[in-house]
Amino acid sequence: MTTRIAINGFGRIGRCVLRTLYENGYCQHLRVVAINEPADIDSVSYMLRYDSTHGRFHGTVTKRDDNHLLINGDPVEITHHADLNSLDWTPHAPDLVLECSGQIRSRQDAEIHLHAGAGKVLVSNPADSAVDKTVIFGYNHQDLTAEDRIVSNGSCSTNALIPVLSLIDAAFGIEAGVTTTIHSAMSDQPVLDAYHSDLRRTRSAVQSMIPVDTGLPLGIERLMPHLQGKIQSLHIRVPTINVSALDISLQLTREASAQAVNELLQSATKGQYSGILGITHEPHASVDFNHDPRSAVVDATQTRVSGGHLLKLLIWFDNEWGFANRMLDTAVCLR
Repeated sequence: MTTRIAINGFGRIGRCVLRTLYENGYCQHLRVVAINEPADIDSVSYMLRYDSTHGRFHGTVTKRDDNHLLINGDPVEITHHADLNSLDWTPHAPDLVLECSGQIRSRQDAEIHLHAGAGKVLVSNPADSAVDKTVIFGYNHQDLTAEDRIVSNGSCSTNALIPVLSLIDAAFGIEAGVTTTIHSAMSDQPVLDAYHSDLRRTRSAVQSMIPVDTGLPLGIERLMPHLQGKIQSLHIRVPTINVSALDISLQLTREASAQAVNELLQSATKGQYSGILGITHEPHASVDFNHDPRSAVVDATQTRVSGGHLLKLLIWFDNEWGFANRMLDTAVCLR
């Protein structure tokens, strides 16, 4: 049975989700029937077809009329409600709404989609603890039940980090740690200095590396509660358009070596985290992971262990494409 999907918010993640659906075969299980995006339909069509980061869309997009696009021949209605309370999904009867606006963080707000006629909601960002579950595919997606109606897909950083943390913790134990997310610039940053509620984000995204606040430790604690208070995180935005990295420092309970850690992670890429976690032994730069569908790729050349217990790891991740693939993996599980 094909699941009927609606997408709310057709920005970076919304468009990547739809492109991924057609490019990576998810259309066998999922079908997009409606998109709500305040921008006009001609802009929606153009920005789906052409993308500076991921290239041209691998399919056809035509305008059937002022309210519908044909995407690979599939009719998709385009609506333009800026106020979610004006939404009415009932004509489309979506089994699932992919909430990709980046603005919904509470269960109460996500429930607007249910009241508007959606069966379930999958939120493309961290949400409050009142949602039914936060899912990191590969780690806890098997815990989903038919009763789960509002689910968060976490963040791109959480999807990259949790698989690695879970493996290291199970094998060696984690006493404490600090992570630094080195993240590509995002649309909430100006090209030239401009006003923003976060004074650091008043500065030009193309001229500086900019520290910003992160809720990553809260996400880790929610998913791995035994690590509460043990992991702290920093987040720095850098002047690249895509692909991010995590610099991870962990104090281990049991002695380890760089070789043992790399062998553990290598094994997981063929087991529990096949297709989700990768590992490379080549001398890469970030651009090499653009359009990579995995949640994270461990750079084995950068693994270091000091004194047998202090571990340093570097992992790469496409913060757009990898996350979009995990969203659709979770969407298939929510059918």
